[in-house]
Amino acid sequence: MSIGSFSEVKKNSGMLHIQASAEDLKAFADLAILVPKAAAKAQRRAINKTLRWLRGKIASDVGKQEKIAVRAVRQRLITYPVKGGAMRGKLWFGINPLEASRAGRARQTKAGVSVAGRRYQGAFYKKVYGNQADVWIRTASKHFNPADYPDSEVSSRTGGSSGFVGENSDRFPLAKAKISLDAVRPHFDAWSRKADERLMHVLKQEMNFELQKYLKGTRRV
Repeated sequence: MSIGSFSEVKKNSGMLHIQASAEDLKAFADLAILVPKAAAKAQRRAINKTLRWLRGKIASDVGKQEKIAVRAVRQRLITYPVKGGAMRGKLWFGINPLEASRAGRARQTKAGVSVAGRRYQGAFYKKVYGNQADVWIRTASKHFNPADYPDSEVSSRTGGSSGFVGENSDRFPLAKAKISLDAVRPHFDAWSRKADERLMHVLKQEMNFELQKYLKGTRRV
């Protein structure tokens, strides 16, 4: 039996399952019996529209709460729309720490790096791996604070630099500045409830649309 929308939260991600409950679908039982294909189309469209709405809603809310660019949050949200007969859509949200460089425009100063209202004293903005510049700090720096660099495993060894630059390197250990998204974990249940409300609102619209099409067709017979 369908229990409606619900959420699952794991260590590095959360999944929102969007579906109508069996109780809610009773209201549309007559249409489903008369025109099952039309009812299925309406339900599929309603779930997929709700997924797109929810993705935008979460991106906006998290962006404001954590002071992160909305586009960066959107990149962590992946929708799995309804396909075929399975009437359940999914929205995946990666909640492992986000690179600070993606939160907004990074600015290098003499004191360090500032980005999205955050200041990383003693840090530098540079390409170390790949083509993407990030905010880094030497773990031997007096300004290094592990709280500003979550999920960065760094070597405990220190000493003179050999000229080799690399995160987790024993020779020149660096840590990448990241932003924890742990604060979003308590919101998953609330998001699933909002999705349920939105789904019913859209489902009524889509069912009515299919019903009107059906009634117009019967008048022509």
